[in-house]
Parts: sequence; C-alpha cells; structure tokens
Amino acid sequence: MNPTEGLLLAGLAGLGAFWWDGLQKCELALQAARRVCEQAGVQFLDDTVALRKMALRRDPDMRARVYREYSFEYSSVGDDRQAGRVYLLGNKLLSADLLS
Repeated sequence: MNPTEGLLLAGLAGLGAFWWDGLQKCELALQAARRVCEQAGVQFLDDTVALRKMALRRDPDMRARVYREYSFEYSSVGDDRQAGRVYLLGNKLLSADLLS
C-alpha cells in the first residue's frame, strides 16, 4: 500500500466514524424530543428529528466539541404543527424546547 492509498483509507475511516457518531447523536435528540413532548402532554409528530445546524463550539472545559441543533414538530391540539428544538454539545444534551 502506498502513502496515498493509506491517506485515502484513513480519510474514509474518519468519515465513517463521523457518520456513525452522527447517527448516535440523532438518536439522543430523538429521545429528548419524545421526552419533552411527553412531559408537556403534547403529541410528537412524525417520530423524527432533523439536523438544522452543526458547528464547532467549546465546552466549559474549553475543549472543541460538535454542536448540533435538531428540529422536530409537535401538536398541542391535534390539528396544528408547531416547532421544537433539541440542542446537543458533544454527548451532552443542552436543552430540548417547545417553541411557539
């Protein structure tokens, strides 16, 4: 294996690891959205969250972490759609909010 192939393989492995980590964070956001809707007594719609924003931010220990913002929809009366947000910094749930 030449150095170029090694770099390509390492890059693909890194992308795969980042993708796998993203799936795990999406599952955390999904659980948080379900929980906040259940606690508020509203209906969590579509059983899904969507990634809206991703950026690098520092945690309280000044380490760089991936910040992710997910959106979801809920209904309070059954015939409306309202927005909610879930905010993650690395593995930590910052907050899950019902907007409107």
